[in-house]
Amino acid sequence: MFTGIIEAVGSVAALQRSGDDARLRIASGKLDLSDVQLGDSIAVNGVCLTVVTFDGSGFSADVSAETLACTTTGALAVASRVNIEKALLASDRLGGHLVSGHVDGVGEVVTCSERGESLHLLIRAPAELARYIAAKGSVCVDGVSLTVNAVHGSEFELNIVPHTQRETIIGDYAAGSAVNLEVDLIARYLERLMLGSDAAATPAASPTVDRAFLAEHGFANR
Repeated sequence: MFTGIIEAVGSVAALQRSGDDARLRIASGKLDLSDVQLGDSIAVNGVCLTVVTFDGSGFSADVSAETLACTTTGALAVASRVNIEKALLASDRLGGHLVSGHVDGVGEVVTCSERGESLHLLIRAPAELARYIAAKGSVCVDGVSLTVNAVHGSEFELNIVPHTQRETIIGDYAAGSAVNLEVDLIARYLERLMLGSDAAATPAASPTVDRAFLAEHGFANR
């Protein structure tokens, strides 16, 4: 688990393809690796990766074909800047929100503009994720825990303060940038729980959670 509070900005030192998979070498920048062990989890742009080798300057992780296809990891190149966060300790402060490091989909930056000293982003999420994104709720963008300002269909607005711009790769964004998205864990589990016994139905028979469904089960007025 992670918090979405980025600890360092690193860079891709090497990317070695092996069939459909790859091994990624990350130069870890200011990230303290003194307490890292083989097998530990580190999030790279919001993707939970397992450390297979490490030294004082960085670490390596194997990336599966599934991860390469379903996240922006497959588009990384040598020298690409990346957000890095070590896994959460039980004794740590939860400064952001609970983040699993399991990316739900890839979004796109629609617009990127300055508003005072802050950066205003409009991001388009895949249509199937839109129902999990709520105004004033949490969303994880490239591993960064952020608060949603407003939602318009499958697009949502974010306001990025100067500190976050400096300490993450968000300051590098431009219109058209692809970003990893992870929606709030609570929203996903709540939807599943509301299905009740219908959750065991085959996918073709699973009901749609809409207003009629909520009313039928006592969660909304008809």
